[in-house]
Amino acid sequence: MASKNKYGQYFTIDLIADFMVSLISHSKDSRIIEPSCGKGVFLDNLLKHGFTNLSAYEIDSTLGTKYEFVKFMSFLEVPVSEKYDVVIGNPPYIRWKNLESELKLELERNYLWKKYFNSLCDYLFIFILKSIEHLEENGELIFICTEYWMNTTHSATLRNYMCQNGYFTEIYHFKETPLFEKVTASFIIFKYVRTKEKKDTLKLYKFNKSNGLPTREELANGSCFDVLTIPQFKENSRWILATKEVQDKLYRFEAVCSKPCSTLFAEENNHYCIGDYCDIGNGMVSGLDAAFQIKETEHLNPEEQKVLIDVFKAKDLNAYLNKGKTRYIFIQENIDENSFNVKYPHFVEHFRPYRKKLAERYSYNKIIPYWEFVFPRNQKLFERNEPRIFIPCKERISNKDYFRFCFAPPGCYPTQDVTAIFKKAICKESIEYILAYLNNERVFCWLGVNGIVKGAIVEFSEAPIASIPFRPIDWKSEKEIYLHKQITCEVKNYLSDKSPVHIENINRYFNTLFNE
Repeated sequence: MASKNKYGQYFTIDLIADFMVSLISHSKDSRIIEPSCGKGVFLDNLLKHGFTNLSAYEIDSTLGTKYEFVKFMSFLEVPVSEKYDVVIGNPPYIRWKNLESELKLELERNYLWKKYFNSLCDYLFIFILKSIEHLEENGELIFICTEYWMNTTHSATLRNYMCQNGYFTEIYHFKETPLFEKVTASFIIFKYVRTKEKKDTLKLYKFNKSNGLPTREELANGSCFDVLTIPQFKENSRWILATKEVQDKLYRFEAVCSKPCSTLFAEENNHYCIGDYCDIGNGMVSGLDAAFQIKETEHLNPEEQKVLIDVFKAKDLNAYLNKGKTRYIFIQENIDENSFNVKYPHFVEHFRPYRKKLAERYSYNKIIPYWEFVFPRNQKLFERNEPRIFIPCKERISNKDYFRFCFAPPGCYPTQDVTAIFKKAICKESIEYILAYLNNERVFCWLGVNGIVKGAIVEFSEAPIASIPFRPIDWKSEKEIYLHKQITCEVKNYLSDKSPVHIENINRYFNTLFNE
């Protein structure tokens, strides 16, 4: 593996290249192309496996090659009239904004890019689509890449094109396995067949080792994968890496949260969302948390006591309840340093060991006194005199089946590793109901598939939280009003006595609300 350069290069290790070559179904004399061959690891393994009719392209001539058939030119310049039985490799990944000017100009001239993509799309997209254009009928595309594009808005044209022109036979989902050095991302290997034929299902191989790379033997015998059969992807739909049973469950969940359809044509994702009922804000940024945390407070003078706040950090959160809190110094007043020294003498001493690091904080192009947070974002939101819900900004779910949506009383603040949720003024549902709803297993299941998931990490910034389907109460229904009251009561009781019987009751009431 080598470091990234301007061409978006992440070099594939021999172990993975060997495995990908083993996925080829075509004969040894089939025509095979590697569109971005890098240092030649795929070519080495193709020859080792007995394939000899090879072509390869590489834009970076500084890499050199030992093979005469490698052409140092951009794959995008290769005429699509050149047809192959197999395209295999590791395509480059560069976001548009990070592209070199020469590559942007090349894309702007490319008819496939102009037909299917725009400047919100990534370099990866054109490599996938153009590779398919080079395939013969029943030709195979075998690529390793990040999985993010399988569900983004800007890749919709690519995904529709792939549904129209063939099908996937298998996807190997490696999550955050370190397939590439110094790269944290969720990677997949996929095998796609260009054909007019359609298939109903594909095989999903989920990597099941908790850490480290697989061995050659494990890859060969499949013991490092859990195998699922999932529905084939469809046009104009989300691509969900889950079984039909799980997908149906998610669709039922969304249907229960759906808005009444007032027109002849229902909108896609036409359901109520958390963002319709809640205000959401990411926590404040101090720039150096250790400097603002204070453990001993008894010796502080009254003015110093006034500017202390209770902070919930991600480590303090559990589902429903916090397991701790941290006291922070939070000064937001227009005061000069001499006045600060007089008014807050103990803080002067407290900050002294951190002064150098505080001066080096990223200051958002402002002059910020060392005793202030660099970015007290959403401060007005957090100063509302009402309860709120906190959730860690990033939550690992590999070893658990719940999220940590946590109740927080008025006056508690989140720092940058926590996101806060408040009721909107229009929301009649109680904060306890919303808390219980977000901790419900239906939301966990939905987010595990539809949230912003990188490997086993789910991200909880404003946008992904706002998109969570929400089941509002029908305030004309006595039954639903009763269920809302009971759920609210059970949450309050659980926050008070922590008895698990309340969680059992909450789940039972939600089952009734969801007609299950």
